[in-house]
Amino acid sequence: MKPLPPSSKTVLRILGAEGALTHKDIVKKSHCSPRTVRFALRRLKENDLIIEKANIRDMRQIIYQNRMVQPQENRMAESVSGSYLSMNLSSPVG
Repeated sequence: MKPLPPSSKTVLRILGAEGALTHKDIVKKSHCSPRTVRFALRRLKENDLIIEKANIRDMRQIIYQNRMVQPQENRMAESVSGSYLSMNLSSPVG
């Protein structure tokens, strides 16, 4: 893995904190130029640290996501199923 430039570290930190974002959203949140964000995203992709997904709302845009952070929907589903499982295990069997 190549060392990451500061811009890539910033983008990765933003994606970790904010979740999946478009290029435009990353530019706004990072206060970096669009070209710098493109460079940072390219480096992160080369190092397999981010995931690119199609934006369902606008297929012209790509959504970038930190590979190490679990999507919000999955976390919620796991917490709901986990609490449901614990409720079922703690209730007496009739």
